[in-house]
Amino acid sequence: MIINGRRWRATDPDVPEDAAARLRSHLMAARRAVATPRRAQDTAAERAARARVHAAKVALGERGTPWWDQQETERRARWSEGLAALDGRPDDRDARGA
Repeated sequence: MIINGRRWRATDPDVPEDAAARLRSHLMAARRAVATPRRAQDTAAERAARARVHAAKVALGERGTPWWDQQETERRARWSEGLAALDGRPDDRDARGA
């Protein structure tokens, strides 16, 4: 996709909508989770939050091997494994001890 003359990777259109919605939810939570440790200068927590952002973007097909260069089975494995990894991580409330 091209926005203001710059090329951006779009989400893999074959990701089922329910999986894509869950991945976007993980992505937005991870993006929000980057700000708090950055303000507190907690580099380890910021790095962990950025890793979650990256994992969600890879699962959506926005980073990593381009989805158009992958076989259908590789694409399905990418989003399935990404969801499994992200679902298994503690959410922001658990990380803060709430």
